[in-house]
Amino acid sequence: MKILILGAGQLARMMSLAGAPLNLNVVAYDVGSKKIVHPLTNEVYDTTLEQAIAQVDAITAEFEHIPDDVLTLCCASDKFYPGKAAIKTGGDRAIEKALLSKTDVVCAPYKLITEKAHLVEAVSMLGKPLVIKTCQAGYDGKGQWRLKSDDQIDQIWSEMADFIASGTEQAPHTIIAEKMIPFDREVSIIGARDKAGKTSIYPLTENQHTNGVLTLSIAGKEKSTIQQQAEDAFNKIADELDYVGVLAIEFFDVGGQLLVNELAPRVHNSGHWTQQGTHCSQFENHMRAVAGLPLGNTELKQVSAMINVLGQSSIPASVLRIADVTSHWYGKTAKPGRKMGHINVSASNLHELGERLAELADILPEGDYPGIIETSAALILN
Repeated sequence: MKILILGAGQLARMMSLAGAPLNLNVVAYDVGSKKIVHPLTNEVYDTTLEQAIAQVDAITAEFEHIPDDVLTLCCASDKFYPGKAAIKTGGDRAIEKALLSKTDVVCAPYKLITEKAHLVEAVSMLGKPLVIKTCQAGYDGKGQWRLKSDDQIDQIWSEMADFIASGTEQAPHTIIAEKMIPFDREVSIIGARDKAGKTSIYPLTENQHTNGVLTLSIAGKEKSTIQQQAEDAFNKIADELDYVGVLAIEFFDVGGQLLVNELAPRVHNSGHWTQQGTHCSQFENHMRAVAGLPLGNTELKQVSAMINVLGQSSIPASVLRIADVTSHWYGKTAKPGRKMGHINVSASNLHELGERLAELADILPEGDYPGIIETSAALILN
């Protein structure tokens, strides 16, 4: 079976690697160059998008920000999963909030903004501080503002107005203001849904971000009540979208109450630990779902952590001497802050996982790999 992935980055690469043992052969559409490429070798094929669509059995995506004409073309083939509605929802916070309201899934209070008066109303209605985000084109902390006092309104609005003005009638740009919620931590749920509506959901993941970018994830800590909240939200959203594939939902944990932060209609950075921590990784389960194959086992095999490698072209070889540590590289040229790869760490229990993270903390500089020292200490005391 042949699969076309929209997008040719690291997620397409890992989906291709996961699909190969299932006899799923992958090609990717590089949205930037508009070329059909091999996601591992980067070989460019003399094939148009239209020809690729005709040649494959199924189509999926590795990211949300795909041109509407490409989505429409793929959907017309009746081969595209999870579908245009899901991708558009993940790429537009206004559509996402409407979906959450429709499915009665809780999120932070918010107001949509298209003019300055709306921003002033948001301050009055929601109070301060506010977190303000572009509804389109924002990721990894980009396209965001923090409003803490009234004297910031004019400056922030001038920056927001430039973004709004850059939209078109066919693709308008909007902004959303959300009440800033003091939260205890950030968590995410990742699950897969097949074409018959059956789901298989992974254990909840606790995530740490630095400057808006995920740096460390831990899986295997959660209580069943928190897990159930997340699964209920997943099922409501996936059912409403008639979703096929892997879906990720990020939450704020506020005193045991989960509030949705955002959706990702694809495999997700916070689920990379599943490569070693579960029987069937998120990448394999996504490929199984879009190919019409049975979903794999998502039960925790061993408690695990994932550490993002940001801007580093290599890691010390001694990292790989630590038990149950693996590295995964994306084949990219190093740039400051760029996601170059990740390190997965597994163990039989949380105390042991903490000890292994402590060993890594002795090797990896805290400035480049924040949070490992503090997390290892907390897990050792678990």
